[in-house]
Amino acid sequence: MSRPCIALIADPTSPEGCREYLADAVELLTGAPPVRVDSRHFATGGTGRGVRHGNRLRLQVPEQRLDFVPDVVLLYEIPPHHRRALAGFQRLLESHGVVTLAAGPDAWRTATEKNLTVERFRRDGIAQMETAVLSRPSPTEAADVFERLGRDTWARPVVGTGGNDTFHVDTSARLERAAAYYAERDTDWLLSRDAGNVTADGLRHQFRVFVLGDRVVHAREHLQPATDTPCNTCQGATAVHLAPSDLPPRLAELAVAATASVGLPFAGVDLAAENGGVVFEVNVQPAFVDGERELHAVAVPYVQAHLDALAAACGGPRRGLTASA
Repeated sequence: MSRPCIALIADPTSPEGCREYLADAVELLTGAPPVRVDSRHFATGGTGRGVRHGNRLRLQVPEQRLDFVPDVVLLYEIPPHHRRALAGFQRLLESHGVVTLAAGPDAWRTATEKNLTVERFRRDGIAQMETAVLSRPSPTEAADVFERLGRDTWARPVVGTGGNDTFHVDTSARLERAAAYYAERDTDWLLSRDAGNVTADGLRHQFRVFVLGDRVVHAREHLQPATDTPCNTCQGATAVHLAPSDLPPRLAELAVAATASVGLPFAGVDLAAENGGVVFEVNVQPAFVDGERELHAVAVPYVQAHLDALAAACGGPRRGLTASA
């Protein structure tokens, strides 16, 4: 059987580098590198084209001198603020039956825009800390919400990334600064009750759980010595890797349920064990860290899932490392 043609479509302006992990995973599983495509060509106003080729989709990117028919599309590492511009491309992939785990634009939007995530969790009974969505609140309105949430809260923008623009708000002065910050940027924001997720030795901590379908493929605990700073590795938190079997079962179940709630086939779920287990957010395209470890623990299973879906669509055996093991 010939090697599948895999398109890796990512935004090269992202600093996370997930595309390198995915490219390595593709080569490990198929013996050939993916076709790399700049996702901006398929965003609104881009010159990339998708045309019907028999019962398949042909992708044409004049700027990159690309004209090919992919068997699989990996659409990944798209910064949150750029995702809505790819909604049309996602619908194009879906309408042509392209094998991809990129999901649809509705799932991306629900997970990316945190006000929608909060509402979806409320609908589906996914445990979360009490949260209010604020849109240019008056000082009195913001103060009233702050009081109701116990005066120990976290503020974050509706759309953000990497813990940027997120603040621990536990004084009136911090509340005023956060409100002014978001007002200056003309963005809606959320205020959530603090989860009290601090260890006995004073480290802020939470879990990042990688969910693929109905199973956890990897997890890590993030330990942050700066308790007023988000528990993201890019914000200085240390990652402690966990095998799926080492994650408390209730947290694994909660992560899978949260991923299903927003409609994603793959996600990185941030949650805490405190308060019986609560979800902070569901990341559409979680970043990979620690080189070889997450290449094999996360990137390879993610690509393998695409190969399995391709094999199922073609009525053949599973492809890749799993098929040859």
